[in-house]
Amino acid sequence: MPDNPIHKIFWGKIPVVNASAMYFFKKGGSVQRLVHQLKYKGHLEIGTLLGQNYGHKLKQEERYKDIGLIIPIPLHPKKLRIRGFNQAEVFAGGIAGSMHVQLNSSAIKRVVATSTQTKKSRYKRWENVSGIFEITDSAVLENKHILLVDDVITTGSTMEACLTQLNTIPGIRLSVAAIACAVR
Repeated sequence: MPDNPIHKIFWGKIPVVNASAMYFFKKGGSVQRLVHQLKYKGHLEIGTLLGQNYGHKLKQEERYKDIGLIIPIPLHPKKLRIRGFNQAEVFAGGIAGSMHVQLNSSAIKRVVATSTQTKKSRYKRWENVSGIFEITDSAVLENKHILLVDDVITTGSTMEACLTQLNTIPGIRLSVAAIACAVR
C-alpha cells in the first residue's frame, strides 16, 4: 500500500498488514470537535456509532475478512478511573459488533501511566510511550489477525509501542484502525 499515509507511519518499524482511519484530523476541524465530544465530554454514543459505521465498511473489504480479534489501545487504570471509559474501547466495540468479531480489552494492558501527548514532539511522544504495554494473555492472541484500534493516530508512537509488544506473539498478524489520523 505505497500511497496509504497511515500505513507509511509504521513502514519499516512494525509489520502491519492493513492500516486505516475513518477521517483525517485537522486541528480546529469538525473531526477534532467530534473526537473531543467523545473523549472529553463523555458522548459515548459518538464512538459507538462511528465504530458501527466503520465496522460495516471494513466488513465489506476483502483485506479485513480474516480479522480474528479486535483490541483497543488500553488506558492506564488510573486514567480509566478518572475518565470513566476508554474511548478507543467504545469505538472498537462498535467495530466488533458490526464485523461480528470478538472484542478483547484485557489481552494487553498499559502498565505505565504517561503524561498527555498532545503538546509533545514526535521524539518526545515516542520516548513517552516506550515500554508502557504488557501482554497479559498471549495464548488468546497466537496465530490470529488482530485489529488494533485507537481514537486518533498522530505520530503513531502509542500504536507502535503496543504493536511492538503484540509482534512478539507467535503467528500474529497485525492491522490498525482509528477514528482519525492527524494531518501533518
